[in-house]
Amino acid sequence: MARTPLLQLTDIALTFGGNPVFEDLSLTIQPGDRVALVGRNGSGKSTLMKVMAGLVEPDRGEVVSPTGTRVGYMEQDPDLSAFATLGEFARAGLDEGQGYLVEMAAEGLKFDASRPVQTASGGERRRAALARLLAEAPDLMLLDEPTNHLDIEAIGWLEEQLAATRSAFVLISHDRAFLRAATRATLWIDRGVVRRQEKGFEAFEEWRETTWAAEDEARHKLDRKIKAEARWAVEGISARRKRNQGRVRALQDLRAERAAQIRRQGTAAMALESGPQSGKRVIEAKGIAKDFGDRTILKPFDLRVQRGDRIAFVGPNGVGKTTLIRMLTGEIAPDAGSVTQGTNLDIAVFDQARAALDPDMSLWDSLTGDPEMRVSGRADQVMVRGQPRHVVGYLKDFLFDEGQARAPVRSLSGGEKARLLLARIMARPSNLLVLDEPTNDLDVETLDLLQDILGDYDGTVLLVSHDRDFIDRVADTTVAMEGDGRAVIYPGGWSDYRSQRPQTAVATATPEPASSKPTPETVTPKTPRDGLSFTERHRLEALPAMIERLEAEIAKLSDFLADPDLFTTAPAKFNKATEALAERQEKLSQAEEEWLALEERAN
Repeated sequence: MARTPLLQLTDIALTFGGNPVFEDLSLTIQPGDRVALVGRNGSGKSTLMKVMAGLVEPDRGEVVSPTGTRVGYMEQDPDLSAFATLGEFARAGLDEGQGYLVEMAAEGLKFDASRPVQTASGGERRRAALARLLAEAPDLMLLDEPTNHLDIEAIGWLEEQLAATRSAFVLISHDRAFLRAATRATLWIDRGVVRRQEKGFEAFEEWRETTWAAEDEARHKLDRKIKAEARWAVEGISARRKRNQGRVRALQDLRAERAAQIRRQGTAAMALESGPQSGKRVIEAKGIAKDFGDRTILKPFDLRVQRGDRIAFVGPNGVGKTTLIRMLTGEIAPDAGSVTQGTNLDIAVFDQARAALDPDMSLWDSLTGDPEMRVSGRADQVMVRGQPRHVVGYLKDFLFDEGQARAPVRSLSGGEKARLLLARIMARPSNLLVLDEPTNDLDVETLDLLQDILGDYDGTVLLVSHDRDFIDRVADTTVAMEGDGRAVIYPGGWSDYRSQRPQTAVATATPEPASSKPTPETVTPKTPRDGLSFTERHRLEALPAMIERLEAEIAKLSDFLADPDLFTTAPAKFNKATEALAERQEKLSQAEEEWLALEERAN
């Protein structure tokens, strides 16, 4: 029996500024769909999602949803002006007694529901909007970059929620690991055409390459046919003018077809050039520590960074990753210990706040106004790795068109700002590259290119990222900061860290490349005399709070289900609360068993 679609778009056409975004677009979203919406930056992903949400009216076509179907959209920049706190905004529209859903989402997404809206950051507002959507649990959720501003733990929590939800969803993200975990189908926007494959993101790249290969083959055949027909026209048209006008017109049609084809957007022509070689020892940190007021950011920590290392710093938001890097690069001083930098260091920094970009300056002035890029006496050229380049030509290397050169930076999307900042960094040689959240807003193809560039870079890389796949591809050492002031070093990337974490913890060590055999000095776990490793001891200390939280959630759910009329008046809410209660009871049982086992070993 055919299912009734939750949403159906038929023959949609949309034009912005004379250029068609979509033409004759049709797609269907079914109950239970878990769909990745992918495409290059600027391909129209967010626009399509707004059409699906009813926020943008198409020029032509129909958007149909059955009566009673609830469609929820997570806004990129939600308007919270009518609310006093983030929690008040997130609970708006919920029935009385469902506030616990927002409380659980606030804990998982790590924002303070009591924070006043006026003092909340953009990331906190987005997390509140995501919490609101998850609590509402509409029939169809539209999620535009839900993982932006989330740390790895919160992303993992969101993956669990999406795996358990009964709602269908369509999501935009550039986080490969998140897309692989969450999706079972893929919508791909490419030059105004939307294709669908009934496989999750795991199969996307192979599908894309196969599609493009078939397109290239078809274009090649068309070119050969045009060439053959053109030769015929030149050699014999005068003798057969009257009888073959149809063939001449066919040749004109072939040429028109070829001219109308939209070429694929290329990848940015990014490149990194290493400056003069640094010393073998790039940074030596001994016993460095940092406190902010009563809060310990970093306990005494040692780290030796050698030339060519790729070191990733991971941990929850606010744990102090950026602070640690700023101490290592000498931007701020530690409260204790010492940092010694090696010789001939030439540092380039990509900061997550994009603070190096003035939103009121044009792209042109952002490049020519940089003292390190300025060419004396030439207002239209910039110095790029020792060679003068025209500003517009260099911007085109990073996929900007000529019309954007004089536009203000504030008009750029997040991905475009990231590319502009990369343009500034890559214009000059460096031998120590600091990348603080470089993957935010960059599309998959640009991330692939950045990864390849870093692989060929002769210098040293310090990386902060919540993109697990990117860390795995780039890092040979991972420094984990888990919120207790300790920084622990592990060989390898994110997956290596996760596989080692339950058994091995290191307080201070010298990072080794992932390919080298770790020495006992670098990986020997510190095992207290009570028989527990540090990680197990930390887990034992954390479990009581987890058990208490689960018990509180179970009590709230039980009170909610105690309403005798709930099943009759709101069966869907009754079923959802019942499932949540069973899930938390199971987690409570597992946590209690784990606590008993660890406690027994400790005593």
